[in-house]
Amino acid sequence: MERAVRAAEQALIEFEIAVETFRVEVENFSRLHHQKLGPMYSRLDELDALIAEAKAARTGDAEDLRRAREARSLVMPMPGVDELFHDWLGSDGLSDDAAAMLTDRPVRPPERVRPSEEVRRLYRELVRKAHPDLAQEEAERERRDAFIARVNAAYARGEEQLLRELAEEWEAGPAPEEPARGESDELYARLEWLARRKELLSVVAKELEDSAIGSMLRMAPEDPDRLLEEIADQLLAQVSAREAELAALAAP
Repeated sequence: MERAVRAAEQALIEFEIAVETFRVEVENFSRLHHQKLGPMYSRLDELDALIAEAKAARTGDAEDLRRAREARSLVMPMPGVDELFHDWLGSDGLSDDAAAMLTDRPVRPPERVRPSEEVRRLYRELVRKAHPDLAQEEAERERRDAFIARVNAAYARGEEQLLRELAEEWEAGPAPEEPARGESDELYARLEWLARRKELLSVVAKELEDSAIGSMLRMAPEDPDRLLEEIADQLLAQVSAREAELAALAAP
């Protein structure tokens, strides 16, 4: 029974590592997606509103006017746009990189923040050693919880050197005590807790996989940058088509 508990603990830790790794990938891909494609989505919304307004101005039709108001309501309001686009918007409007996304000028690629293979390796080793589920005492669990929170933060930022420093810190810290052999009922309770924890993590993993960004990431797990480029090309084509339609409506 004790061997079964230890095996279940290690299996849960490996599953948590996989879920956390995918969560970080989804979070970073989402940031890159908004950073690189956000200005084009915003431009498309603005063009749709301008086209609808131009049509309504020509026809004066009540339905066209309603569609114009609806299209304008979908345009992202200025408050909060800088938060979405990060460094793509400044006090003077779109930055050079953001404006370049709407033209043929070359664009500085967004910062790559996905963890490297070495960062992944360091992260897995640290989690396997310091995971809170390996603690038997509440004080030791709290110490591990605080440490793993720092490890997760460093991993999310892809900070290899910090992870190495954390590994050294863990090795220099108090060695965890060997867990004493528990009674059968305690081992059964431990197995039940591990099973419930696995179920909760499965729900989190499913939500990540089913999210819009997670689904996109799973389409090109080895080269998500290529997927972003393909989407950018599609959006640029849509922008060009909308601009041509708007120009035709504006022509006398």
